[in-house]
Amino acid sequence: MNSAEEIVVLITAPKEEEAVKIAKTLVEKRLAACVNVIKDIRSIYRWQGKIEDDTEILLIVKTKKKLFDALAAEVKGIHSYTVPEIIALPIVQGQEDYLKWLSESTCAGKDATKNGGRHRRGIPDKPE
Repeated sequence: MNSAEEIVVLITAPKEEEAVKIAKTLVEKRLAACVNVIKDIRSIYRWQGKIEDDTEILLIVKTKKKLFDALAAEVKGIHSYTVPEIIALPIVQGQEDYLKWLSESTCAGKDATKNGGRHRRGIPDKPE
């Protein structure tokens, strides 16, 4: 299925605790459907005239293009960096059911916590 509305946002953070706080906040506020937290990436970059070489945490955020500004504002309010990396890439194509779930799981969609009693990955939901 072609996609024009869905995006992947990349965010780096200095520590896992901060990355998890950002991830949970974005999902709780329905600014993201899902956030992957990838530990121990190595970033080499120029900052204030010096070459830096740091270990960071990478967040891979699945969301909708129209939520980017609100998502970026939320991240900037939490993030400890003066200039956090918050960049978006288009999802050119994706599996139809996943893109539907992504749309329904963000602010623009309806509540997608239930899907015929099954989690989006096919695992039965926990009884309430």
